Amino acid sequence: MNQDITPAQIRGKGIRALVEALGPVGMARFLQQFDTGSGDYTKERECWLRGITLDDALREIKRRREGRDDGHV
Repeated sequence: MNQDITPAQIRGKGIRALVEALGPVGMARFLQQFDTGSGDYTKERECWLRGITLDDALREIKRRREGRDDGHV
């Protein structure tokens, strides 16, 4: 498989393969079987973001876009 394929392209190929193998209804039924997870994302996110300001987040975005990934927020 090509390493340059994007996540969107992988999803598209996967959906097409499922439709081909199972038909549209079978594909939908197959995808419905996946667990959506557990826990309280909103509470967990509040803990992860506690103490991070909007300015901190914007600085981190800019830093990552510039290719500097030193692991600091």
